[in-house]
Amino acid sequence: MNLPPDELQAIRVAARWYARLHSGIATDADRTDWRTWLAADPLHSQAWQRMAAVAEQMASVPGALAAPTLSDTHQRSRRQVLRSALLLTSAGGLGWLGWRSQATQNLFCDYRTAVGERRAFQLADGSTVLLNTDTSINVRFDGQQRRLELLRGEVLVTTAVDPLRRPFKVVTGPAEVLALGTRFIVRSQAWGGEVAVLEKAVEVSLLASGSRMRVEAGQRLDFNEQSLGALRGNDVSVGAWQKGSIIAIDRPLAALLEELSRYRPGVLRWDPAIGDLKVSGVFPVDNTDLALAALESGFSLRVTRYSRFWVQVSAGHRR
Repeated sequence: MNLPPDELQAIRVAARWYARLHSGIATDADRTDWRTWLAADPLHSQAWQRMAAVAEQMASVPGALAAPTLSDTHQRSRRQVLRSALLLTSAGGLGWLGWRSQATQNLFCDYRTAVGERRAFQLADGSTVLLNTDTSINVRFDGQQRRLELLRGEVLVTTAVDPLRRPFKVVTGPAEVLALGTRFIVRSQAWGGEVAVLEKAVEVSLLASGSRMRVEAGQRLDFNEQSLGALRGNDVSVGAWQKGSIIAIDRPLAALLEELSRYRPGVLRWDPAIGDLKVSGVFPVDNTDLALAALESGFSLRVTRYSRFWVQVSAGHRR
């Protein structure tokens, strides 16, 4: 990323101030000088906000993984902290790129959930949204429309009657979903997305081509940039996450593990040789270790935990 020289310099100075203030040896005079620098130029304030955003993102990294970043500053020298801060904020540094990444940009969305979290919000018009794990949305209401932008993850929307009769739309990736007085789920995927309707109906439109399709209660639809998929019926697995479960019915193990990985931090890997094994059952998303233990005992698998954040699933010994 190429930044203007004055902006890059402000970021570097902000990194030095961050290192100083978090070194454990900052004085009252240092804090006074920092406030003076901060107020001297709007670029300084912007650079400091960016530095703080990177620090917040790094603070959410699990302890062992965060060791080389900005955590544990009281146990490290000012020079070590400064080196990390400069790495995070340099034009080519991984931390600065991370701030520009989608994950870090989500820090500035209107509503979001962490990995493993589900949370409900009521919007200004009385509609409610239930965000699944690792989900972020923006809400844009004006006099003409009610618009929800699904940046990542999955959301259950229950629309309220609007006295102004403004349409309620959810936009994610290549598609727009128009609510027709309804409850529905939208999930963003790398390849496009999915819509499942629980009550009433929605209309799904591709933004590029204008192709559209009505989806009724009890139906679901996949979409990508090029096309809308075929309508399919909902089954008991649709929306089971609302009550903290994944319901699998003859589901390939690889697909189930990929779904479980959404609810746990770190890395969950599996041997491709067992990926096609068909699995049925109800698995808790609030305790993925328990879900893995159930798979291990019920399907003759071996779960190897290299650490809390690195788990491998492979074939076990047949009884």
